Amino acid sequence: GTGTNACYMEEMRHIDLVEGDEGRMCINMEWGAFGDDGVLNDIRTEFDREIDMGSLNPGKQLFEKMISGMYMGELVRLILRSASKYPLGPLVWSPGGPQRVPLRPPLLLLPSFARRLHKTVRKLLPDCEIRFIRSEDGSGKGAAMVTAVAYRLAAQHQARQKILEPLKLSHEQLLEVKERMRIEMEKGLGKETHAEATVKMLPTYVCSTPDGTEKGDFLALDLGGTNFRVLLVRVRNGMRRGVEMHNKIYSIPVEIMQGTGEELFDHIVHCISDFLEYMGMKGVSLPLGFTFSFPCQQNNLDEGILLKWTKGFKATGCEGEDVVGLLKEAIHRREEFDLDVVAVVNDTVGTMMTCGYEDPYCEVGLIVGTGSNACYMEEMRNVELVEGDEGRMCVNMEWGAFGDSGCLDDIRTEFDVAVDELSLNPGKQRYEKMISGMYLGEIVRNILMDFTKKGLLFRGRISERLKTRGIFETKFLSQIESDCLALLQVRSILQHLGLESTCDDSIIVKEVCTVVARRAAQLCGAGMAAVVDKIRENRGLDFLKVTVGVDGTLYKLHPHFSTVLQETVKELSPKCEVTFLQSEDGSGKGAALITAVACRIREAGQR
Repeated sequence: GTGTNACYMEEMRHIDLVEGDEGRMCINMEWGAFGDDGVLNDIRTEFDREIDMGSLNPGKQLFEKMISGMYMGELVRLILRSASKYPLGPLVWSPGGPQRVPLRPPLLLLPSFARRLHKTVRKLLPDCEIRFIRSEDGSGKGAAMVTAVAYRLAAQHQARQKILEPLKLSHEQLLEVKERMRIEMEKGLGKETHAEATVKMLPTYVCSTPDGTEKGDFLALDLGGTNFRVLLVRVRNGMRRGVEMHNKIYSIPVEIMQGTGEELFDHIVHCISDFLEYMGMKGVSLPLGFTFSFPCQQNNLDEGILLKWTKGFKATGCEGEDVVGLLKEAIHRREEFDLDVVAVVNDTVGTMMTCGYEDPYCEVGLIVGTGSNACYMEEMRNVELVEGDEGRMCVNMEWGAFGDSGCLDDIRTEFDVAVDELSLNPGKQRYEKMISGMYLGEIVRNILMDFTKKGLLFRGRISERLKTRGIFETKFLSQIESDCLALLQVRSILQHLGLESTCDDSIIVKEVCTVVARRAAQLCGAGMAAVVDKIRENRGLDFLKVTVGVDGTLYKLHPHFSTVLQETVKELSPKCEVTFLQSEDGSGKGAALITAVACRIREAGQR
């Protein structure tokens, strides 16, 4: 028009003048000043220079003076004067001339101007498909549209924040969760209150940790999720003290997880047989430690009565039975080999023992993966289910069931309730369903569904894929929250899930993932704060230094979970210095170490 300018949507990560990397922002280029630094001098003509010198702002807006309507007519007049081929008289020779002369050339050129502009852009950018839409109503309507869009976006943002608000826990709420966990822990430890307790605080009969004299070859089984591991663990003492491991991972199909107990344990024994053959040890009888990551009532180290299945397992004929006995029966059915099952342990106990082999301060185990649980060394005088007051015993908390009594109902959201109701065990493992990897993705999907139904996401269009339960695996939360991912890559992940999204949609999805994962880490931290404070108080210490051995894919792979967890523990338990040591070898190694310790003690008793 009279002048010229352009604007476009730029990625926020490229706009250094504004804080933030997410999304896009419209940039007002003010491109009329292009060339003011001399970069266009090689293409400016004598006529461009004459127009510039005679203008109100010499040396400024040089690009604008070459292309806009305010100057084009004068440019034509100067060219015609120079050509002096036609007797135009004073009409042409007068600087500026009558008003109708400078305006005629732009009017005459307008149809060809648009065509040539389009043609030039296509020629310079052959890989871009660019459409030009003519604005009929001018910038006034645009200003109104910007205002309307801003109002709509603000209203939608407010609506989304209102939905997400219950998932953002305050310091006071987290302190309350910590105190409620302590109450449930005491109930689980007490003989009179154990039956009604949701946090069962199960004795493990693990009372000793490695002292460095253990040696020998041990088999270990690690069952706790959709994958099952068989390990050969070689423990060496003396100058060569250390642990050497060989392992193989086997999958457990859903039909076996939810079939009969006989089918499940036959599958486990089949995997053991395959592993022994793989290692060339088919005829060797070895001591075996069994990591069984489900709630068990133990009366001895080598006996575990399954109380209930969790984490998607529903194999029949197992609950109320001794899992060591079920394993031995399956071994006898196969009639290929024999094993000495020395210990059955929970994965948290195995993790604690693995890290305890490296760090003598490690007295707590934590799993945050498919499911979640914790264990710690409790004073024997407090473990009322077992006789004796001397020493300590590792207690398997089974804290996933925290909240099953309703004590967390005030912080559970409609999305938690929806996930729980459609799970395999409604009303059970409520704490676990708020913090573990098996459920976080489904919580996110339910929130995205709610947003979309209310027109706050995906243009209000609910795709069939978004309706599909389980589509939003927790690994996608970790990927989407990764700091190194640009929004384009987030959109790519959503596209892979069959969810067509805009840039704004990607920002919203990322925010939902952040809120859900942060709450999970904070709730986990509140539980851990209750544990370390109890250890400190048990020992009458003003200050406790303790290490937590940690395992689990959510803790290991999520970019922010571990940081938020550790910050929460520090805030809620300021009198404890808590170090988190990541278990690199999984809970199977811990089962072997417990077996090694048990064998050492057994051999010492036989002498």
